[in-house]
Amino acid sequence: MRLTSFTDFGLRALMRLAGAPDRSFTTDEMAREFAISRNHLTKVVGDLARAGYVATQRGAGGGFRLARPADTIRIGAVIRSLEARSVLVECFQGDGGACVLTPRCRLKGRLAAAREAFLRTLDETTLAECAWAPAESPAGR
Repeated sequence: MRLTSFTDFGLRALMRLAGAPDRSFTTDEMAREFAISRNHLTKVVGDLARAGYVATQRGAGGGFRLARPADTIRIGAVIRSLEARSVLVECFQGDGGACVLTPRCRLKGRLAAAREAFLRTLDETTLAECAWAPAESPAGR
C-alpha cells in the first residue's frame, strides 16, 4: 500500500508535535525543518485540525499543536482520515470507476481486506510511540 504525500506530511507533522507536546509550531517553521512545501503543509494542518488531531491559533504567537495527548491518537485512524479522498484502486471510487472487470472482479474484495489488515495493524500503534524530536546538537548540550 502506498500513502499519499499528503498523508506522509500529516504523519510527519504529528510525529514532530508529539516529540514536543508543550509547544506550538508555525507552518513556516515545520516546512523548513522537513524541507517540504509550506502551502501543502498548510492544507495538511487544516485537515488535521478539522479531524481534531491538532489545535490551531491564528495571529501573533499562533501556530499549531496537538489537540489531545499523543497516546490517545491511533496511527490507523489518522491514515483513514487523511486518505479519505484517495482510493486504493479505481474500482473503489464511489461511482465504481470505469473498470470493465468490476462486475465479476475476484480481486477487489481481497484488496479491500488487505487494506483493512494494514490499517488494523496501524490501529495498534499510538502517536506517542512514534514521537519524533530532532537530535540535540553538540552545541546545545
